[in-house]
Amino acid sequence: MKNSKNCIDACLACLTTCENCITDCVKVGNQECILLCRDCADICALCARFEARSSRFAQGLHALCAEICKACSEECLKHASHHASCKECAEACKKCAAICEELAAAKV
Repeated sequence: MKNSKNCIDACLACLTTCENCITDCVKVGNQECILLCRDCADICALCARFEARSSRFAQGLHALCAEICKACSEECLKHASHHASCKECAEACKKCAAICEELAAAKV
């Protein structure tokens, strides 16, 4: 149950930071960051919901969530030195990816 709560918390934190990052990146026209953050926010929301209801499909979704979170983190890191929201997003995405990878690899 603790892993489940950690996953939900990490996904929701990632969702929130991605949405904040999108808002800031719209102002500067950072298209690639916006696109990845949108995908990441959506997959994190879905992953949290699947995890909350103990869906039998959650484990497969964890792998995809981790992949998208990694891509988003890498993109946000490119802008982290001059955009605080990108730095926060990169960190939240990295943490979420690690938790989701662990759950994707767990034996069912």
